[in-house]
Amino acid sequence: MKHNFKVNIPIAILITLIAVIYQRGTGPTYPKKFKVMDHKMKLLRSHGGETDAPIEVPKITETTTAKVTYKRYPTNDEWTTVPMSADGNMLKFGLPNQPPAGKLKYFIELDIDGKKEFLGTESEPIIIRFKGDVPTAILAPHIFFMFFSMLLSVLAALEAFRKNEESFYMLTKATVFCLAVGGLILGPIVQKYAFGVYWAGFPFDWDLTDNKLLIAVIAWGTAFALNFRKRNRYATIVAACVLIAVYSIPHSMQGSEYNYEEGKVVTDRD
Repeated sequence: MKHNFKVNIPIAILITLIAVIYQRGTGPTYPKKFKVMDHKMKLLRSHGGETDAPIEVPKITETTTAKVTYKRYPTNDEWTTVPMSADGNMLKFGLPNQPPAGKLKYFIELDIDGKKEFLGTESEPIIIRFKGDVPTAILAPHIFFMFFSMLLSVLAALEAFRKNEESFYMLTKATVFCLAVGGLILGPIVQKYAFGVYWAGFPFDWDLTDNKLLIAVIAWGTAFALNFRKRNRYATIVAACVLIAVYSIPHSMQGSEYNYEEGKVVTDRD
């Protein structure tokens, strides 16, 4: 079988690693970073399980105090302000646990020897989303198959570009398999554990993560069909470009959100 794996595999790995790093650093659920007087800190924007969400900031000086102001989102609730408790060199507070996909918006006011510092504000708060616990045995293979499908996708496109017909067709089939396992089988199970629903995309709702997956599966399913009898390298290249575009959209944007008035999970359209 003709191939250019020695050159193309390192390139595919590099592109996939860039995608992994990008996914870990973007999106509305990754910790919000702050820096106050050379002290770096991260505040949660996602929390799983049935416990309160632990919020911690460093006690910059001996007399530093802090208070957390929060409320459910999106609601017209009044803001609640609570002082943070000192625990060694840290100031801590647990944001009350919410139903799966429930959100709180919050900000922290630090008093450092009389000087006020804000981590977030009332007009620009930090938004944290709660979710159910997802077993590692489900989550780990889901993540593996999704990123491995990205690796295979890029490799398939590179082989197609070099006109290596049998290798890019083999990789096309492998990409479809990984997307099916990671996205269509394990993905809904992860979603059910985390937010109580198996599928929140089209045609039931407009969850962007689910819809991105749907578009990617359609693109790669089409590429496989067009390659089944006669090799069509352009179909594979286009499908790979679609998957790259899907991964370029920050994870969890316009995702599941608990509607407190209706008491059910809907899609965040903001």
